[in-house]
This record gives sequence, structure tokens and C-alpha cells, in this order.
Amino acid sequence: MGLAACFLSFLYALPAQSSPPAPLQERLSNHLSQPKFSAAAWGVKIVSLDTGDVLFEHDAGKLLKPASNAKLYTSALALDRLGPDFRIKTSLLAKSRPARNGTLRGDLIVYGRGDPSFAARFHRGAHTNLLAPLVAALKRADVSRVAGDLVGDESFFCGPPLGSEWTWDDLQHYYGAEVSSLTVEDNSVDLLISPGPRTGAPCRITTVPATDYLRFDNRSRTVEAGGPRALSLYRPIGGNTVYVHGQLPLGSTNWIDSISVHRPVLWFVTLLRGELARAGIQISGRLRAVNWLDREAQPDEAYGLIELASVESPPLSEIVTRTMKPSQNLYAQLLLLQVGATRHGPANASATTEDLGLAELREFLAGAGIGRDEALLEEGSGLSRGALVTPNATVQLLQFMHRHRHAEAFRDTLPVAGVDGTLRRRMKATAAFENARAKTGTLRYVNTLSGYVTTKAGERLVFSLMLNNYDGDGARADLDAIVVMLSELEERSKP
Repeated sequence: MGLAACFLSFLYALPAQSSPPAPLQERLSNHLSQPKFSAAAWGVKIVSLDTGDVLFEHDAGKLLKPASNAKLYTSALALDRLGPDFRIKTSLLAKSRPARNGTLRGDLIVYGRGDPSFAARFHRGAHTNLLAPLVAALKRADVSRVAGDLVGDESFFCGPPLGSEWTWDDLQHYYGAEVSSLTVEDNSVDLLISPGPRTGAPCRITTVPATDYLRFDNRSRTVEAGGPRALSLYRPIGGNTVYVHGQLPLGSTNWIDSISVHRPVLWFVTLLRGELARAGIQISGRLRAVNWLDREAQPDEAYGLIELASVESPPLSEIVTRTMKPSQNLYAQLLLLQVGATRHGPANASATTEDLGLAELREFLAGAGIGRDEALLEEGSGLSRGALVTPNATVQLLQFMHRHRHAEAFRDTLPVAGVDGTLRRRMKATAAFENARAKTGTLRYVNTLSGYVTTKAGERLVFSLMLNNYDGDGARADLDAIVVMLSELEERSKP
């Protein structure tokens, strides 16, 4: 046999290198084409990070609702534009310095820039002394008494306290909390509701932290032991009165819930006044709030202010992690606003801070190779019902961040299957356990899951799974099943 013939026979003997194993494609196609999904919309894309080859795709160019997969975009933007070591400063301002006896003769102004870390999740779950750094900073400034008002200044962000396309029925819940550049305790109050001492008595309501900022109209009652447990909470929009209806049986365990607060800037200074009082610093005046509209109407009031003291947040890498792992909507929106305000300056009446953040996001995505019509995001969290992205865009973003200078910081923010965050109870006892890192997304009729996984053959994959318009049971399990299939692959897509 001649040399050319030998070479040709060698080529024909080589396995195909351009297509992934057929069994995977067949299994995935069969999974998506189940009759229960006949009215639903699937968008799927799976790519090898090692070769760049597409292993599988189904309607990957279709625009679908991402839910909290939108946080992938916000977090990537924040890390790219601000860096993992960026810190957010909160300042204590006044017109003059305190007198020798420690009295501050004018108002004490707390100027916030969007630090979310005055919260229990940043302090090992403790709800006490969250504002202690501010109290300590004021003491170091030799202030022992404030003769004027305690003013919460939230003018760093310009625009409404809600993300675009947030719906009214989310707003009383912790996941729909109002946004402010002065944020404390995630702008919500935890509730422990227990049965009363006897049948017919109202249920007992305990707030964590203890506060009278919320007023309760308690219409609940205690019923005989063994009766049904059913409670409902209603806080009308624009108020801080919570109506409690329903019942708990004698001897039953606590009903645990959470309710967001209206005007979180006032909630912030209310808690701060309490902590100042416990530290022996008295506020003689009242509590007030100032926003961007107030500063726009009376800009001269901000001139001549002196920074008495300040505190800084943990690094941005920690904030992004505590955004992504539990899928915290408030923090995600704060990250988008932080980028907008930091890159373009505070309180710009010509455009809201959200608009400025979204402009930065569009520029960032263009640099990542994502077309403007492939990611139509309106706010930072994914709570919007109007947001749309394609699986193509999300996979492209994940590939870009895999090569990014802050790739490790980004990857570390993602929930780990069976270990932590919103994946802590999912994919245990599978090949995806402690392997897959992915962001979940859940809204009514929407379930998404996008991230990274390594196969048994050692090949690194990136995936975006989007299921819309589906009301069936087990949607999360159907997404997880695909990730498990990928993690179990024993052959590489290319030899």
C-alpha cells in the first residue's frame, strides 16, 4: 500500500470530531419533548468550555423570561466595572464639628451610598448591633449629643424605590422590598407569630429585630389544639400597617414570616437612633429623610457639609456572593444602581440611576459579544416580568466571564449543587453534587438554571436552561435532570 493510501486509511479510521455523542442529544431531545411540556417553551444551550463546540441547543435564540438568571448579568457587570475589592462608604455629615462638650449643634446626616451590609446575613445571622460601626465612628468623632435632627439622606440614587416592571403583589414581601441608598436588615422585618394563651385570644406577634416601626392590626385568633394553621399578612402599598388574619391552634409551633417596610430610609434612622441611645448618644430633634427630589429642590442645603466620620462595606466580592447564593433581589438592584451612580455620579435628574446602570450593562454586554436584542433587561434582579434574554446570550456571558480577569470571583458567587444557596437541597447524591455551579431563577410559570458543570470525563461545560410558560409539578427537577445527565458523561465531546 502506498504512503498516500495509508494516510487516507488512517484518516478514515479516526473517530468523528465535529459532533457530540448522539446518545446525549437523543436523551435531551426526548426530555424536552415530553407531552407535559407541549404548551411550554424550552430554550437550551450547552457548550464545551474546553473546545468551544455546541453539544446541544434547542431554541437557543428565543427570547425567554430569565427570572433570577438576570442576576448573572448584574453581578458580572458589577465585578467588571467596580472590581471585587470595591467598597461602599456610608458617611456621617454635619454643618459643623461638635463643641468641646460633645454637642453637635445642628443636624446629623447619614449619607448612604447603597451599602446592603447592615444586615444579619453579613453578621452570622445576628440581628443586634448591625449599626454599631456607625455608632463607633460617631463616638470617635467625639459626638455625645445631637441638638438637631437625625436625617437619613438617600439622595445618592435618583429614581423610584422600585425596579422597573416590579408588580404590586410582590412589594409587601421581603423579595420585593423597596430600594434605598440607606438600607438596613434587607428593608424587611422578620415575624414570629405564635398561638395566644387560650382559645379565642389573638395570636402573639414578635418582630425581629424588635421595633415599633411597623404597626399591626391583629385580627388573628387562637383555636383549639389540632385545628388548622392558616395566617395571612397584608401591608397596603404606601403604609406600614400590617393586617394579620387567620388562626393558629393552641400548642402549635411559631408561624415564621417576613414583611417589607415602606420608606426604608426612615426604618434605617429609627434603628440607628435606638442604637445611639443605647450607646449614650441622645438625639434631641426628630427623624427625617431626604431623597434626590429634595436635594434637587433645595441643593444649597447640601453645601458646606463636613464629613465627621464614615464606615465602609465589606468588599464587593462578598456583597455579590451574598446576592447570588440566596438570590437576594434587593442586593441585585442595589448593585445595578451602584454601577450607575459610581460611573456617572449621584442623583442625575436627566436619567434615573437605574437607567444609567442599564446603559453600562448594555455597553458591557456589547464588549462580551452579546447583541443588544439578545438581552432585554429592565432592572437588576430578575423580578421584572418584562425582562427577556436568550440562552445564547447567557452562555456567551458565562463563557466571557470564564475568561474574565475576575473569573474566579465570579465563579465563587454561584450556588453549588447540594451545598449552598438556592441549590443546597438540589442534586444531592448525584454526579452533579459539589460539581455544578449555577444560578437558579424562579417566577410564576418560569424556571431557569444556568452555569458550569464538569463531566465524569473531565470536560468543562457551560449551560443555560430556560423553561417558560409551564405550571406543572417538578419543574426544578426537570432542569436538574439535564445537569445530572451532563455531569454523568463518561466520554469527551472530542477525543
